[in-house]
Amino acid sequence: MKRTGLAILIAAAFTASLTGCQKLEKQAAETKTEELKKVTFVLDWTPNTNHTGLYVAQEKGYFKEAGLSVEIVQPPEDGAEVLVASGKADFGMSFQDTMAPALAGDQALPITAVAAVIQHNSSGIISRKGEGMASPKGMEGKKYATWDNPVEKAMIKDVVEADGGDFSKIEMIPSTVTDEVSALKTKSVDAIWIFYAWAGIKMEQEGLDTDYFAFADLNPVFDYYTPVIISGNDFLKNDPETARAFLGALSRGYEDAVNNPEEAAGILLKAAPELDEALVMESQKYLADKYQDDVDVWGYIDPERWNRFYNWLNENGLSKAEIPENTGFSNDYLPQ
Repeated sequence: MKRTGLAILIAAAFTASLTGCQKLEKQAAETKTEELKKVTFVLDWTPNTNHTGLYVAQEKGYFKEAGLSVEIVQPPEDGAEVLVASGKADFGMSFQDTMAPALAGDQALPITAVAAVIQHNSSGIISRKGEGMASPKGMEGKKYATWDNPVEKAMIKDVVEADGGDFSKIEMIPSTVTDEVSALKTKSVDAIWIFYAWAGIKMEQEGLDTDYFAFADLNPVFDYYTPVIISGNDFLKNDPETARAFLGALSRGYEDAVNNPEEAAGILLKAAPELDEALVMESQKYLADKYQDDVDVWGYIDPERWNRFYNWLNENGLSKAEIPENTGFSNDYLPQ
C-alpha cells in the first residue's frame, strides 16, 4: 500500500521520538554507571576457586546493587599487600602467615584482614601413596620441595618432631614445582606443600594415589586463616561504608557458592575459561562447606585462632618484631 505524505510525517515523528527515548535511556544508564563507587580488588594469583565468590558477586550484580563498580586485577610480583597498603588497590587477597612480616616493626604496612575466605587451613603435605609419608616422621630421608621460608620450615620441623622424627634428615631441595602432579609422578620430589582444595583435587582428577596430612589436624596453632581479604587502613578509616558495602555484596557471592557450587563453578569458568572445567567443578564442591563452615557469618575471623598463630611466631622468634595480640584483623566491616 502506498504511504501518504501525512503517514510518512507521522512515522518520521514516531521514529524521532523513539530515538530520543533511546538516547535518554542510554544517557541515564551511563549516568547510573558513573554514579557507582569504583573499587579495585587485586588477586593473589591467577583466578581459582578461592576467588569464586568474587566472580559470583560480579556476575550476579551484587556489587552494582551495593552501588559499586569492582575491577578485578592480577597481582604484581611482590603480591597484593603493597598495592593495598599504598592505596592503589582497595582490597586484595592475602594469607595470615605471609601477612605477618607486614604487621609489626619498622617495615610494617598499614593493612588489615577484614574477612576469612575459608574458615580452616586446608594446606598440608602430599606425597606418593605407600612411601611412608602419611605422617610427618616419614619425611625423613625424602626430598621436600621448599620455598626456603623460615615459617614454612619451622612448621614442618614442629610436626615432624612431634611425630618422633628428625627434621634434619629431610632433604630440602629448592622448589621449582609448577605442576604438582608431574613433580610427584616424575619423582623429582617426594613431598610437596599444597592447598588440597586445588592441587589435592587435581591429584584425584589425574588418578595419582597419594598420602596427605594437614597441618591443622596435627597442631591447632596451624589452623590459621588462609586466604583472607585485606584492605588498607586509611581506606577503612576514611570510607568504612564502602568497605561494608563491598563485603556485604562479596558475602552474598560466597554464600551462593556454598549453596550452589555447580552454578558458582560455571560463573568462575565464564570469567576464566582457560581453567580446567572438571578441576574447577570438583574443587568448588570440595570448598562448598568450607567457606563458611562452623560460623554464622561468612568471613568471620576468630580472635583466639588469629592470635594463637602469631603468638607462636613470637615465641619461636619467627617475627622480626613482636606482633601484639589482636593485630592485623577486624570483623567490623562484615555484614551484621
